Order: sequence, then structure tokens, then C-alpha cells
Amino acid sequence: YREKETIRLCLKHFRQRQYDEAYEALQKRTRVDLEHPILTELHNLLVRKGNYEACEDLITKACEEGMFDEYISDQDYKPKWMPIGPFSESGLNDSDSLDGRPGMRGGHQMALDVHSETLYLYGGWDGNQDLADLWAYHVPSKQWTCLCRNSAEEGGPSARSCHKMCLDYDRKQIFTLGRYLDSSMRTEGNLKSDFYIYDIESCKWTLITEDTAAMGGPKLIFDHQMVIDMEQQTLYVFGGRVLTCASEGDRSSNPQFSGLYSYYVPTNTWTKLMDDCSELRSRIAHSMLFHPRKRVLFIFAGQRSKEYLNDFLMYYVDERKVEVIQDGSSKDPSPTGRPDNPMSGHLHIRNFLKDPSKRSIPAAGFTQRATLDPDSDEIHVLSGLSKDKEKRDNVKNSFWVYNIGKNKWSCIYKNENSGQQYWSKMQHLEPVPRFAHQLVYDHVRKVHYLFGGNPGKEGLPKMRLDDFWCLQLSRPSPTNLLRRCKYLIRKYRFQELAAGDSQSAMVFLQRDLAAVIDQNDEQETQEFHLLASTLFKCGEEEEDMFESQSLFSLPEPSSSAVSSENYRKRTELFDQLVDYFPYTMTQPKGNLVDLIPLC
Repeated sequence: YREKETIRLCLKHFRQRQYDEAYEALQKRTRVDLEHPILTELHNLLVRKGNYEACEDLITKACEEGMFDEYISDQDYKPKWMPIGPFSESGLNDSDSLDGRPGMRGGHQMALDVHSETLYLYGGWDGNQDLADLWAYHVPSKQWTCLCRNSAEEGGPSARSCHKMCLDYDRKQIFTLGRYLDSSMRTEGNLKSDFYIYDIESCKWTLITEDTAAMGGPKLIFDHQMVIDMEQQTLYVFGGRVLTCASEGDRSSNPQFSGLYSYYVPTNTWTKLMDDCSELRSRIAHSMLFHPRKRVLFIFAGQRSKEYLNDFLMYYVDERKVEVIQDGSSKDPSPTGRPDNPMSGHLHIRNFLKDPSKRSIPAAGFTQRATLDPDSDEIHVLSGLSKDKEKRDNVKNSFWVYNIGKNKWSCIYKNENSGQQYWSKMQHLEPVPRFAHQLVYDHVRKVHYLFGGNPGKEGLPKMRLDDFWCLQLSRPSPTNLLRRCKYLIRKYRFQELAAGDSQSAMVFLQRDLAAVIDQNDEQETQEFHLLASTLFKCGEEEEDMFESQSLFSLPEPSSSAVSSENYRKRTELFDQLVDYFPYTMTQPKGNLVDLIPLC
């Protein structure tokens, strides 16, 4: 490998210096290719011939064949939060419109129908009581509709929080399971695990069973996870703490945790897939996502008694086997109490490692909310406020992306500000840090939606939020990247024209170069406006508008149709364009002269 790379560095050096005979002789003798043939063709068209139009055609072909996809996937997302709905001066939504939209809450559930672009919200805790209302938000019309003020009065579930809900948008069905009950309210009679389905088209609730445990399913649980495999019409439920009556002790040192279950909808059949065991340790407030193409459950983080888990697992639903991506856990003391109470909640988040590359997953904790994009093979994790007030200065809002194929986490956004004055200014630009919120994802339109939660204000322990946000993550698209390449090519072509034919250069500037300018890019727009000035400067006074990235100066070639200055500038352009191609296709990144010590 080292021998081959040395030869490739020599080939690159010879071509940069226009040592054509040495280049050809070395390549013929060693039969080592400097780069992919399409890049050799690009170099010949661009640097040697100056055929800019042919270069654009070749770049367009490369883009259409997906050669820029790897570069795009390596770029970090740029997040953009946008508030939805009217706001008052207090930062919450306008009270005059509250009758037509959900109120303040935490511990609620949301699900999204990507076909109809409708978001469904059910239940939660408003700081004083559990809620039983069901709402629908239609994204295109930006309208909330209350489907049930009190679902229990219409044959649906009772008021609840810390439950789970999932939606089959092919069959227009919503399933809900589990709830939290304060220890003082628990009796043998009300600890049955009721299971409901809501039919969207008929607007009707149906009780599937009064007690899933009697059918081979889980006991009454809270802070579990539930996902759906729509193709196989199967729900998967994992983890959660089993509720026991007050006589058994809510603060038992040995709480019960639920295992992994599946529910097959057509036959109304529950199956226990795995008990709580060392291979798949049960937990509460973890993340679980189903990948419909890989047919895998991704499970990570959460809490087990006083231990905060930091593992990352895959469960293959067809083979029924577990695979460990990251095996790790850490222990911290934990208070007990209501799951969404900042004073007695059972969570704190530890500091992120300074080197994200050494961390396999984001910091463990209840506040994280996760979504999955099956198209890009990515997992998104939003982390918010710590429930432990002593730890609240550690981690605030942050957003992580996990690339499944590359097994790589990237932190694309982090805001550690904690001052009340700061968040008062930012209230319309970014959601305040929180927990007990909900986050859903439209994988078709690539948009996240966040609603409500607990801001953890020390003086207002009952305060909950009712703000509604959307989050868009953007990367350069192939179309944008192709436009950028054309802009670079035409910019360099204009520079050559301006040096010899100012009239043709002006026509080219106004017609061809202007056509590929991104008007939303301030730097690019400013560059374009300054380019015309090169037409009115002569000789040695003419400014070079393009900062040289070259680390070498070229000697005058003995015989060449291309001047050394044009060759150097074209080489700079070639190096810029090559950066968009996969590393395996390109010439070495380094330079031969850099290997020689200066002293």
C-alpha cells in the first residue's frame, strides 16, 4: 500500500508540474492509476484543454450516476426550528385560541400519518391531572381538530399519561397501551392493562381487551416503548415498569420490569419474545425504533432501577436474536417519584464526552426522543433538559444523528445556554429545553414535530408547555451541489475571458454565470457582484478574485498550449471539484513536497 501511494503521489506531483514525459513513463512502468478514469478525463478536458462546456456535461453525468452521494451523506445537517401557531408575550400560545388546540401537558403521546399529513395527540399530564383528549393536526391546513374531549365517554381509554401510542397509517388505526398511576391511587381492581384501538375513518374507539396480561401480553406498565411493523401488522412492546398496588410498595428496591412482546393484529394474539434477561435487559424511558426494511428493532439508553443504561442493541424480529452495537452502562443514584416531576423525577444526564468520536451513543437519559428515517438509514436523537435540578447545567438542547451503515454518531446541534433571559429572547426561534415532551417524524417530507413538555422551572413545578414546533434538517441536495460545481466552473471560465476579451466576458457574466448564482447565498452573491470589477482593471493592477489554494508555483513549460498561470488556476478548480467525488476515486489528498522536511 505504501509503495502504491508513493507512486500515486509522484504521479500527482508530475502532473501538477506538467512533467508529462515523467508522468507517462512512471504510469506505464508501474501500471498504477492516479485516479478513476472519469477524473482523468475531467483533468484532460478542464486543465489541459480548457473545454469548460464538456466539463459541465461530465460533472452533470457524474451527479446523475450518484457519484456525489457519498459527499452529501458526509455533510452535517443544518437544523432549523420553526414555531407553529400563535404566540403570546409570555412565550406560550395565545390563550384566545386555546379552545381550538391542545393545552399545556407533558407525558402525552403523538403519532403521525405520513399519507394524510395528520398528527394525532392523546392524553398527558397538565400539572394537576391526567388528560383524555384526542386531537388531530392537519399540516397542510395548519388546523387542529378535537376528535374527543374525553375519550372515556366515547368508549375509549381513560385519562392517562406515560402511555404509548403508535399508528398504522396504511389501515388508519391508532393503538394505545399502558399508563402511569400514582401509588396512592392503585388498587387490585384498577391495575389491569387495557388496550385500545382508534379507527380514524370511523372516528371510533374500541376496547381490544381489558387486560393484556390475561392474553399473554404485558402487565400494566408505564414508560415502555411500542412500535409497529405495518407490513406484518405486528406491534412490538419492550420494557416499562410494571405497576404494583400500594401494598406492594411503590418504592421497592426490586421493581418489576416488563420484557419484549409482540402483538399480531389480525388474530389478536400476544407472544412473549424475551423475558427480562442479561441479553436484553429491560428498562424504562428508553428509545426503541423499528426499521421496516432491515426488519430490526433498535434499542438504546434508558434506566433500570438506579442504573442509567448507555447500551445500543439490535433485535432481529424474524430471527428473534439480539446483536450488541455498544455494550455499556453507568450507575448513578436516582430519586423516585412521578416520572414527569422535576423535583422528584428519576433522571439526570451526564456530561457529553469531549471527543464525540469516542462515544457510541449520546448521553443516556429520559429526556432523549428518537426517530428513524428508513430512506437515509439514520436515527435522530433530540436531548433536552435534565430532570435532576443539580445536573441541569450539564446538557441542554442537542440533536444527534446516527448513520446506521457507517455506525457513526454526529452531534449536529447543541445549545448549552440556561439563562431565563436568553430563552425569553429565543422563544420564537428555538424551543426551550424540556423533558416529558413528544417528538414525531415525517420521513417522507423530512420534518420533525415537537409538542409540549415540562420546562423544569424550580418555582413552578406544575408548569407544562403547549408550544408546537417543527424542525427541518437540511443537507446540500445533488441538484444544489451540481449548481455549485457549475458556478465554480463558470467563475473560472469568466476569469480567463476577462483577462483577454472583456466584451465576451461581460456577456458571459450576465448570461451564463448569473444563471447559476444562488441568490440566498450571501457570499456567492457578493462574489458575483464583485466579478465585474475585474473587467475594468488592467495588467498588474488586475486583482485575482479567487484566493489561491496552491502550495506550489509552476515552472514555465518548455512547450505547452496552456500558460502556466491558466494551468495553475485550472488545477485549483480541478482540486475543488475532486473534493465532491468519493475518496476511493480521487488522487491522493497530500502533496509530495510536504513530505520533505524544511530543515
